[in-house]
Parts: sequence; structure tokens; C-alpha cells
Amino acid sequence: MTQQLDLFAGPQAGPTGLRYADNFIDATAEQELIGRIAALPLQRFQFGAFEGNRRVASFGYRYDYALQRLTEADPIPVWVRPVARQVEAWAGLAEGSVQQVLCTEYEAGVGIGWHRDKPHFDKVLGLSLGSPCKFRFRRRSGDRWERHTLEALPRSLYLMDGEARSQWEHSIPPVEARRYSITFRTMKQR
Repeated sequence: MTQQLDLFAGPQAGPTGLRYADNFIDATAEQELIGRIAALPLQRFQFGAFEGNRRVASFGYRYDYALQRLTEADPIPVWVRPVARQVEAWAGLAEGSVQQVLCTEYEAGVGIGWHRDKPHFDKVLGLSLGSPCKFRFRRRSGDRWERHTLEALPRSLYLMDGEARSQWEHSIPPVEARRYSITFRTMKQR
């Protein structure tokens, strides 16, 4: 079942530009993707002098926090490309629009703090694998925060575009069980 968060929806519906689909892939495909990610040479996420607890592998491009710019990374693996094509089709994107892929492993107790993806990227899509997570959104509204939480179930896909991408921050509180994700990003046109 696909849930489209409506442009004119009330505050409970979530940020404009956020789309979500349950069961984007089947359980067999999920297990195959988890196996592929677990076999990658994942490294702790590096941001400047700090090291995150999640482990990642970037393809196509990666943001280098020491250089404060995008750098080329290994090419997107052949096994990711069919899923990237499915993601592009679901989002209404041209084939080949996904130029950056990030594979992430979150151990139990690991999350990610409030942030927006780097401005070099445009649309951000994420495939949730292994266990659910609370995908939280917030944006400042005067002297308070507007908030929304999306329960991202295993095998689900989300899209952040428009306001959801540019005006809202997002985070994931510590997960209860090991979770994997594949983030697909398009590049901002210059």
C-alpha cells in the first residue's frame, strides 16, 4: 500500500514532499540486500574529527567532511542498480537519476542525530531493511518546533523532496534491533 502525504494535508500527515510505501520489496529481496550490505567493507561514519556509531559504504559520491566537499567514491555496485531502477520508477525519476548510494548498518542502540542531507543532493530516497525505525522530522515554526514521526517498516521506501527535504530536519532515535538501509540520492542541478 502506498501512502502519499498530501500537499494540503493537516499537521498529522507530515511534511509536504514526504512519500512512503510499505512492502516496496519482498522478504526474499530484503534478505539478499541485507547479505550484500553485511558483506561490504563497512566503515564507521566519519564527520570531521568525529566518528559515528553507524557503519557505512558510499558509492558514486561521498561527502568528505575534512575537505568539506563531494568526492568520487567507488561506482554503484551492479547488485544495487536494479533496486535503484525500481526506486527511480516509483519516484517518477528518469532512469539513471540516482547518482549516489549509501549503505548503512545500525546496530541495536544506534541512531542518527538531527540533520539535513548535504545541499549537493536533491531528492533523497531510503529503503529500510531488517527492523523498523522511527523516522522523525522537525522544523522550527516561530518559537516552537513542528514535529512528525513516520514508522519506517522493514522493506518500506520513503522519498524526501520539496519542503520535506529542504525545510525539515530528520533523525532516527536508537534502533531496538539491527537495521540496514540503502539511501538513494539524486544530484542537485547546477
